[in-house]
Amino acid sequence: MDSHLLFPRHEGHDMGTGSSASTMDMGDGSDSSSSGGAHSSTMMAVFQTSMATSLYSARWTPNSTGSYAATCIFLIVLAAVFRGLLALKAWQENRWLDKELNRRYVVVNGKAPLAENLSRDSLAKPMVLAANGVEENVMVVAKRTTHARPWRLSVDPVRAVIDTVIAGVGYLLMLAVMTMNIGYFLSVLGGTFLGSLLVGRFVLATDH
Repeated sequence: MDSHLLFPRHEGHDMGTGSSASTMDMGDGSDSSSSGGAHSSTMMAVFQTSMATSLYSARWTPNSTGSYAATCIFLIVLAAVFRGLLALKAWQENRWLDKELNRRYVVVNGKAPLAENLSRDSLAKPMVLAANGVEENVMVVAKRTTHARPWRLSVDPVRAVIDTVIAGVGYLLMLAVMTMNIGYFLSVLGGTFLGSLLVGRFVLATDH
């Protein structure tokens, strides 16, 4: 008798527990769905036009039209400087390459067999050397090699510094674009156009 009386209460207790558990499951599901929706909305990349967009630091947050315009001008200059750094690296690499590969060998008169052999070289050019009123026919040869250049103290540290500065400026421009501020994005593009217009002809195709 007592067991029959206790059984319904035990069953009801189970049902209450099940309903509360299902309620908790539903609550967890709604929380999960809401958190998932918030996460997906956070991950969505859209451009925005807010002038109060921080750049590199919370202190660098334009609070007026003038400060926002100054920030955009800074990004234009920075993007132009980036193109200038690429041109500088290309120019410096050409300069180093000329020093290492454009070695000149001059064959003087009286060396006919050697001069004839060199004349068949596609890089050999006959020239006339004049010194103190005396002219001599010479053969100038540009030696081209494709092997790896040796490590040089006067070259490689300078190249490393230039590459590091280029990487740093490039990452700063990337962070500006990642703010998704349309003004900052257009400023980076405008600076790239300006820099390429000024010094783009000095940048090698491999450096783009």
